[in-house]
Amino acid sequence: MGSDQFLRGQGRRRGFGRVAAVLLAGIAVVALALGCGKGGHGADTDPEKGFDAATLNAALAQERAAVDAYRRGLPLLPGRLHAVGRELLAQEQEYVDALTKAIRGLGGEIEAGPGEPGVSQAKGRAGFLALAYELEGAALASYLDAAPRLYTSAPRALAASLAAGHAQHLVVLRRALGAGLAASIPEAFDGGEVPLPGGAPAAVGG
Repeated sequence: MGSDQFLRGQGRRRGFGRVAAVLLAGIAVVALALGCGKGGHGADTDPEKGFDAATLNAALAQERAAVDAYRRGLPLLPGRLHAVGRELLAQEQEYVDALTKAIRGLGGEIEAGPGEPGVSQAKGRAGFLALAYELEGAALASYLDAAPRLYTSAPRALAASLAAGHAQHLVVLRRALGAGLAASIPEAFDGGEVPLPGGAPAAVGG
């Protein structure tokens, strides 16, 4: 159930329906199993911590997919864009590490595997940047949806911090996709739904 709420935002983004469905099926089973335990101190016996651990596992799968996407896409980025891509990859790895630590702090097990980022289908540099933009937007939407539903304070704070990080990444990617300075500014309440800059291609060509 926790992952169902978390992945609601992810399902809004084009091209991720199948990934979300597979991830949802696995994490929902984990959330249900953890939530059935009696009250206790860890995720295996405390339903609230179990819910949070399952939700963070869904987030971890999403971040691992982003790490994989940036690693595969780096060769497509020349010059200064390559340096930008390396920095985004480094931050995504930090997100993976933070989520892993948070899940273990709840007494939970690491259950998540990476989703399929679809880099092999992206057409060239612009296609990869568009894919990265969609991944970042999906992550922002998911964290905004998850943050108020988490029970424990540390995961709530982490979700809010990660949402802010992904929002900043979207600004950088808008610039990389050709948006001017003014057009790269997010909407006042950007929920991860701001479309690609005008003229930018879809992540995967038809």
